[in-house]
Amino acid sequence: MKKKYLSVLLCATMVGAMVAGCGNGDSSEDTTKAAKNDNGETKKSGDVQLESDQADDAIANLIAATEGKVELTVWCSEMESYQTTVSSLVDQFKQEYSDVDFDIQIGAVSEANAKDTVLEDPEAAADVFVFADDQLQDLVAAGALQSVDATYTYNPAETNTEGTVAASSVDGTLYAYPLTASNGYFLFYNSNELSEEDVASWEALTTKADELGKKVGMQLGTDGAWYLYGFFAGAGETLTKNEDGSNSCDWNNETGVKVAESIMNITAHESFAGLTTSDALNALADGDIVAYVSGTWDVNSYEEAFGDGYAACKLPTFDVDGTATQMGSYAGYKLVGVNSYSEQKGWSMLLAEFLTSQASQEAIAEATGEGPANIEAAKTIDSPALAALGAQSEFADQQVVGDKYWDPASSLAASLTEGKVEDVQALLDEAVEGITQPVE
Repeated sequence: MKKKYLSVLLCATMVGAMVAGCGNGDSSEDTTKAAKNDNGETKKSGDVQLESDQADDAIANLIAATEGKVELTVWCSEMESYQTTVSSLVDQFKQEYSDVDFDIQIGAVSEANAKDTVLEDPEAAADVFVFADDQLQDLVAAGALQSVDATYTYNPAETNTEGTVAASSVDGTLYAYPLTASNGYFLFYNSNELSEEDVASWEALTTKADELGKKVGMQLGTDGAWYLYGFFAGAGETLTKNEDGSNSCDWNNETGVKVAESIMNITAHESFAGLTTSDALNALADGDIVAYVSGTWDVNSYEEAFGDGYAACKLPTFDVDGTATQMGSYAGYKLVGVNSYSEQKGWSMLLAEFLTSQASQEAIAEATGEGPANIEAAKTIDSPALAALGAQSEFADQQVVGDKYWDPASSLAASLTEGKVEDVQALLDEAVEGITQPVE
């Protein structure tokens, strides 16, 4: 299945013409000045590159409208690499605008949980937060995201890849700042133990691992829904999100039954391990694992464990009723959003720009192994993991799925991995019923 990205045309944004309420929360003045062209008309940042004097004017106006201490909160991944890097970038931001008295706190909220945490109480949530792209529509529908109506230093719609801009937009309006373009999965493997032929299919991979007395696998037990999707999608099965937030799913048809049987055949091997990420990393450190499906967030662990045998490739094929079928996957992005309830929208938007600039994305990529969304930043990265992700992207879909998918699909993944299934059709019928249940 080929990747499917929405084609969008972004509205041009006024250079520096910020929304009312930017800067100090009590100010009702526009804090930036729109640039004019030779005819006295407002310039659009989609038409021209931002000129330094325009950016300087906009930022100077923001500073001038600011009174007292600017208090901001940023939420990002709890991973040490993210916390350390974002903290360093925030320090750089404060140095860049040293005329302003900042108090910027950094909290640890996983991008996977950001939407739920924000929507618990949007007014108390962070001013700036990192979230997974599949949460965008719900955040916009809830009115929790400030649209990127204007920019200070660059236009995110021009500096980032088309796919990430599309994933950051709803109905042609940009609602978030692209940060990474690598929230997908592929296969890490030890090339000292496995050949390219061994990792080409799950059947060859598990057979070779059986011979070696080693483990291979992917997370198909607890919380395995994200990875399970790749098998059904690869075989042409569909899962779509409806306008009301519910899902449509056909996994319980004849092909779906064959996919489920294939999964059970793969996971029945002694060598297959359907471990959680943390358990997989523990087994990796013990030398038990020679190949595992994961993502760029685990690059450092696999590179250290495999040494000079460190390698990565697209996902293997798997046998569906005698036909080698390329496994699909989800392709996702990490985005930075500005809370529409922030009392410091101007500074929040400028900070979001700073955290997602080319230099910042390069710093995050170096620290975490994740791929930048910024076009120029991506050119600076030489990574086997990102090359594997690129190869898999041909078979990846943007992650757009309703919340009712996750629990039934995780239960399905666990049941298929355990292998004790008496009636595959009944199991799939139950899973699809749960996945497609109405949204209350």
